[in-house]
Amino acid sequence: MNYIGKKAAFYTLGCKLNFSETSTIAESFTKAGFELTDFREKADVYVINSCSVTAQADKTSRNIIRQAIRKNPDALIIVAGCYSQISSGKIADIEGVDLITGTQEKYNIPEYLGNLEKRKKAEIRISPLSKIEKYHKAFSWGDRTRCFLKIQDGCDYFCTYCIIPYSRGRSRNDSIKNIVAEVQNAVDKGFKEIVLTGVNIGDFGKSTGESLTGLLIEILKVKGLHRIRLGSVEPNLLKDEIIELVAESDIIMPHFHIPLQSGSDTVLKLMKRRYSSELFARRVDRIRELIPDAFIGVDIIAGTNGETEELFRESYEFIKKMDISQLHTFTYSERIGTQALKIPGKVDVNERKNRTKMYINLSEKKLKAFYNKHLGSLHTVLFESKTDHGKISGFTENYIKVEIPNQTNLINELVRVKLLSIQPDGHVSAEII
Repeated sequence: MNYIGKKAAFYTLGCKLNFSETSTIAESFTKAGFELTDFREKADVYVINSCSVTAQADKTSRNIIRQAIRKNPDALIIVAGCYSQISSGKIADIEGVDLITGTQEKYNIPEYLGNLEKRKKAEIRISPLSKIEKYHKAFSWGDRTRCFLKIQDGCDYFCTYCIIPYSRGRSRNDSIKNIVAEVQNAVDKGFKEIVLTGVNIGDFGKSTGESLTGLLIEILKVKGLHRIRLGSVEPNLLKDEIIELVAESDIIMPHFHIPLQSGSDTVLKLMKRRYSSELFARRVDRIRELIPDAFIGVDIIAGTNGETEELFRESYEFIKKMDISQLHTFTYSERIGTQALKIPGKVDVNERKNRTKMYINLSEKKLKAFYNKHLGSLHTVLFESKTDHGKISGFTENYIKVEIPNQTNLINELVRVKLLSIQPDGHVSAEII
């Protein structure tokens, strides 16, 4: 069916992987004749790509669904993503929802639209977890500066706190050959930086007999490529050969995102993580040995079941000693169906929030120290966008956020700058060299 003259709006919740997939879904709408419009505007179809990593993510997804219904009660309301795969029944109970698509079906949404008439009750198109096997490529193309390129999907780890394997299925990936072609396509579209993303990208190659290191080596051969940035890589999968490759390359940015989750080995075992705090420390030491100025961001969870006050303090003191740049802190959230619910020692919700705040305060100190260390040094910044206060912003190679007075001609340009001072908003001011 041709939908020329009809408008579609999209809203993405959650991770960078979701953003890349939303772009791919939106492209299928443009091919069907739709005009894309802002989610705040009136549209004929609203698509919400949901998230379910925490209970708060579920709540936010429901709020966004209701916003779309209020914006245009006559529009077709479609929900995709992790929340729809796991909780289709709850979404179907929201009056006004027309279509709920699962992890596999979201790429075929235009096929289910029909004449855009409202459904009397929500239509659910979701494959069971055991049937989620196909890999779908995706990359974001909303702006021409940074591209989030999906290289892997699903996860085989089944950590006790995590719901994602139940929403995305087993680990799988495309071939190196196909991904390199996607990188070349992104470069040809004008992207200066490509961020490799997935659920567990260190597991890349599991379904094709290849490896993340092999992928990076082939990507580096792409002509015209300026920057590659790695997404989150598990400590046990962040091999020395990957760290060494980053150290040797001017194209792979010195930026690591490592999901530690706890600095206590007892808690790591309760979580069924596949490494120890000692292995994580070795990874950090190796990065600092080879790439002293690298940015190291670390995921941490506060207040998971079984985390006593003593174990929290053990984790906190361990992380405090680590030479890392920033913490991405999550308050533990119970997820129905996960094994963590069987672990005794539930932490009071207010205590979880207190521990989260302590990690956030520690993170702010570490980030400020990392920024201060680099003041006065020269870096190359890829400027991305205008800010709300008359400036343009972008990131250095090692992920320092920089702002300079507005010069829109520099957006999507790599510019050499000198870092000057930390501003009240936490970003760094700079002067062009």
